[in-house]
Amino acid sequence: MLVWFLGASVVAVWVVFRSPALDNRLVAVGAVLPVLEALTGRPRVLHTLLASIVVLVAVMLATRRRRLLRRRWLGLPIGLFLHLVLDGTWSRKQLFWWPLFGAGFGHRQVPELTHGALGWLLELAGIACLVWVVERFRLREPARRSLFLRTGQFSRDLARGPEAGC
Repeated sequence: MLVWFLGASVVAVWVVFRSPALDNRLVAVGAVLPVLEALTGRPRVLHTLLASIVVLVAVMLATRRRRLLRRRWLGLPIGLFLHLVLDGTWSRKQLFWWPLFGAGFGHRQVPELTHGALGWLLELAGIACLVWVVERFRLREPARRSLFLRTGQFSRDLARGPEAGC
């Protein structure tokens, strides 16, 4: 599962924050970063609440007195938190709350690989989310797509007014 985390995280962040200044590329990176643990075959630190909190604290400390840089980099921990929600990791007590309930992570497989047929449905939902993002923010237009690729931001004119809703 990869597309589910990419699409759903960007849509969720837009619906909640509606911030055209947030770097959505970093949100997407944060949301897919824990998937890399599938290469080890087992869930590790990136599937824990602790990892998301540590990254959030690091961003907050590293960007003190640099508000614009902070706004950009906050996308990374937000994406990590969203991965925990979108993957249902929060329902696996020993993994989510690690190390509070023991040194082990409690599960032999990363959560992404345990969804079965639901995983394919989530991937389709992720594709639908990405299509919505492309249409909603008119990313087929070269200037808007270029802005997004360079900065991770959506065009500000599309984020204003009553027509800016989902």
